Amino acid sequence: MKNTWKLKLRMILTFVVMFSIVYFLIMLVGLYLGIASWKLYCGVSLIIVFLQYWFGPSLVKRSMHVRPLSEAEAPHIHQMVQELAAEAGIPKPEVGLSEIAIPNAFAYGRSSRSGHIAITRPILGLLDRDELKAVLGHEMGHIKHNDMIVTAAVSVIPMICYYIALSFMFSRDNDNGAAIIIGILGYVFYILGQLLVLFISRTREYYADAASVEFGNRPAALASALYKLSYGASNCSKETIDDVNSGRAFFVNDIGNAANDIHDFQQLDFDGDGKISDEELRRLANSEITISKKNGIMELLSTHPDSLKRVKKLAELQ
Repeated sequence: MKNTWKLKLRMILTFVVMFSIVYFLIMLVGLYLGIASWKLYCGVSLIIVFLQYWFGPSLVKRSMHVRPLSEAEAPHIHQMVQELAAEAGIPKPEVGLSEIAIPNAFAYGRSSRSGHIAITRPILGLLDRDELKAVLGHEMGHIKHNDMIVTAAVSVIPMICYYIALSFMFSRDNDNGAAIIIGILGYVFYILGQLLVLFISRTREYYADAASVEFGNRPAALASALYKLSYGASNCSKETIDDVNSGRAFFVNDIGNAANDIHDFQQLDFDGDGKISDEELRRLANSEITISKKNGIMELLSTHPDSLKRVKKLAELQ
């Protein structure tokens, strides 16, 4: 397994920073309300993070409309998951089917010992076997790295900051401006928190891609799957995308940026067959790529890495 200490360190630092943010805001709110107890602040902060950790998988399952997918229904899916779990050295995750009209897959759970992998129905008719197994390997990488629960736990903190900001910025009782200051700080921390969540989300995707390759999948198969999934998402209505937009960080690719991703993939699809071959990926490995300033800024606001940078990393694993 590729050394993941940098990923683990970044997840720990992100968690510490996010916990500090929510602790500081709760402390300010407590002082504003006349409550001065660091134990209470710490307790409330820990409770918030724990509740997200504990109920996060159930919330993902419900919001993504996941039901168990039995082995009798999809024996080939279960076989692939079993093989990948053996390669990863973790227990076989539960397999589910998500009734979402967007071709994709995602992982969730509290740890590598209680992981879940879910596929959406449209992905079954879109990817070939190698591509599907590469995607499942990517999700197995998330479970192996235990990164999905960190993302789920910290993602709630920016929203808490946002609601605190709204509550205090428009409070009628400003208390000599104290409420407005808390509101402004809440909004600043909301933006900072969102950027941190997006950063750790992008980082974990690179490691999950590498894990899929280490589990025996071809880099070109995963690149080709990302290409096809972008096409699949681009054919979905805006309403369909918006319905699951809050959970897009869990998907293999950024479903909200599908049109731009297709444009990038088309630059790599030299023969125009709608797939990325081994030879096309080898050509990319020996080429330099240039990311426009616009795409660089868009990446900062995305849950997933820029598609060209991501496939370039895969090409280097070829």
